[in-house]
Amino acid sequence: MGSALPLWGSALAMTIIVGGRYLLTSGAFAAITHAVRPGLYAGMERQIRREIGWSLASAAIYGIPAGIVAWGWQADGWTQIYSDIHAYSLWYLPLSVLLYLIAHDTWFYWTHRAMHAPRLFRIMHAVHHESRPPTAWAAMSFHPWEAITGAIVIPALVFLIPIHVAALGLVLTIMTIMGIGNHMGWEMFPRAFVHGIFGRALITATHHQKHHDAYRGNYGLYFRFWDRLCGTDLGLGRFDAADGQRRAVDRGARK
Repeated sequence: MGSALPLWGSALAMTIIVGGRYLLTSGAFAAITHAVRPGLYAGMERQIRREIGWSLASAAIYGIPAGIVAWGWQADGWTQIYSDIHAYSLWYLPLSVLLYLIAHDTWFYWTHRAMHAPRLFRIMHAVHHESRPPTAWAAMSFHPWEAITGAIVIPALVFLIPIHVAALGLVLTIMTIMGIGNHMGWEMFPRAFVHGIFGRALITATHHQKHHDAYRGNYGLYFRFWDRLCGTDLGLGRFDAADGQRRAVDRGARK
């Protein structure tokens, strides 16, 4: 029993870290939204409370495998995470980040697409789409079954693909920023970026907004590659529809 305490202590610590990171980053993006899009979340307090509740439950589901992996890496040298910058060539640092993003995006695309099958949608994914429209607090608002599919991918990859601990931190930062940014109801990237060569390859809030409007298509997380290859790319969305949904929510809250 005593030997298990450090392991579960690590899992608890990581759960607190994941939950705290969510509250800080989503809170920061919500504050930015309030500053640059005043009133965008007006009347959505009940939805936001629900999003925070589901997200904190997801934080525990994400934190447990992450904490176990972190404990195993430090205690017994599990995983392919390395801390010596010279263990691999320096050119491998950006390559490892790209490999993780591609692998994560591939997993996300296919699991996300599967969860839009009617039965799986009701069981796993409907909670996320209850956010109509989503806010900066919605990026981790998942049913526990969906959270499990997201929680296992990075812990699995660290056993398969070598990565420097700082590069892994960058992957997690990108994952967090893109997850929150794609749900906050407005586009943080310049129009020239979204409608230019980068926007044709990368997913931003404008692209993901179309998914929340249409429910089908635009299933990717970082890249549009799988959507384009599989014929599920619906193009860019429009935020005026989301604004109309928000106004309807606001009117309902005032009745």
